[in-house]
Amino acid sequence: MGVEPENTLRSFVAAEQAGLDVLELDLHLSKDDALVVMHDTHVDRTTDGSGPIAELTLAELRALDAGRGERVPVFEEVLDAVRSPLQAEIKDVAAARALAEVMHERNLVSRVEVSSFHDEAIAEIARLVPGVRTALIGSRYGTDIVDRAVEVGAATVCLNIRRLTLEVVEHARKADLKTIGWVVNTQDHLRLVRALELDGATTDYPEIKRTGRFTA
Repeated sequence: MGVEPENTLRSFVAAEQAGLDVLELDLHLSKDDALVVMHDTHVDRTTDGSGPIAELTLAELRALDAGRGERVPVFEEVLDAVRSPLQAEIKDVAAARALAEVMHERNLVSRVEVSSFHDEAIAEIARLVPGVRTALIGSRYGTDIVDRAVEVGAATVCLNIRRLTLEVVEHARKADLKTIGWVVNTQDHLRLVRALELDGATTDYPEIKRTGRFTA
């Protein structure tokens, strides 16, 4: 989130207070298999530490400053800190399995949509959590992203707004998929969202919200 340290409890609370419809977060597994909330695979950019998340224990991650004194949160803390619907992005099959356990324990099927760049991770979470809503993310893609989404049972495609074309949007509509654009941080991109009549957009800045379904 562009106004608070990203992927911290502070940022999620601020986004909810700003009226965003859905809060997006990124999940990785620590060395001791805790579901931690961070975008990058390494802690270097967003904390005062260094190294891969996968090589750090939860205790070691907790000791880091994630900005303004915030700690690196675990998924369950975000669930407790806000009431908004969540979109949880998973990086691999291992994270899908860990997330599935939490979703079953806390009955999260109606609250949490799961997204990923990886087809196999989407297929795995769908297998483990029947009825879960899923979204396939694409950065560099063509109309094939729609076919891939259909194959793994995703209901939504989340697509890089810089590469989005009317052809892809129309292909998604024919397949009964929702289309979300990311990252919409400028008025030009917001105009494109409206022109293509997307189902929503992801933004780092809550003030960019003008219409439709937005996530932060």
